[in-house]
Amino acid sequence: MSMLLEERFLSYLRVERGLSPNTLTAYRSDLAKLSSFARTCGKDLLSLHRDDLAAFLRALHKNGLDPKSIARTLVAVRGFFKFLIRDAHLKVDPSSNLEAPKSWQSLPHFLASDEVARLLSAPDISTDLGLRDKTMLEVLYATGLRVTELVSLTAGNLNLDLGFLTVFGKGGKERAVPLGMSAVEWTRKYIAIRPRLLARDKTAAALFITDGGHTLSRQAFWRLVVWYGEKVGIGHITPHLLRHSFATHLLENGADLRSVQMMLGHSDISTTQIYTHITNERLREIYQKFHPRA
Repeated sequence: MSMLLEERFLSYLRVERGLSPNTLTAYRSDLAKLSSFARTCGKDLLSLHRDDLAAFLRALHKNGLDPKSIARTLVAVRGFFKFLIRDAHLKVDPSSNLEAPKSWQSLPHFLASDEVARLLSAPDISTDLGLRDKTMLEVLYATGLRVTELVSLTAGNLNLDLGFLTVFGKGGKERAVPLGMSAVEWTRKYIAIRPRLLARDKTAAALFITDGGHTLSRQAFWRLVVWYGEKVGIGHITPHLLRHSFATHLLENGADLRSVQMMLGHSDISTTQIYTHITNERLREIYQKFHPRA
């Protein structure tokens, strides 16, 4: 019965949620671990309680699983039990309000606002390639896109008049993300000089291209971000750091979690909640630093 439920859940994820084969493989592995743990407790998946699931997470940690993998496993477990509730196999969700202890979690790093400003000013906008790089950095910070999503953009994804872009994220799901006035302005400037980068290839579909008219690869953009970070003295940074900064700065300035989830393209809000831990830590640091009775 347990195995049948797991397969139904995975089929639901594949057909209705459109998750990728790699993600499905990861979920299958996570559920296999949970099922094995349940058997050692003399139970099946339907009879597990919240304390059992907490013990399961502790066992993963004790066995050396890294915090990021534990967090991913927790997402799979929550999704599975929500599915069981939806299909009336359970009345009470044992994974409700279940969290991995914060001491296990590896909180994402992010850039301070002044560091973002320094990074965005790093490219030499007097050159065509510098203007391209400036635009890519502006768009990345304005939208929180994944690198693959950024380098896959075409002119058809843009609506500069209304100030947003559309993108196909994980699982082929389309979402619209606001672009912001600064990113719109730089994108217009880049589009004006883009024909000079096309060279002989007049059919390049990608928005961001090399000086030979080819699509800029995610690896090439990754190297550019690292180089610009070192150029302005921030150190070794990655494109994903800008995605983390995008989400953190939104929440710090009052954005609601559900909106940030939609803009990031997270299928589960628990993935987005990691950024609330960052902002809570920041508030605690500020309190400790400035409150006279802290």
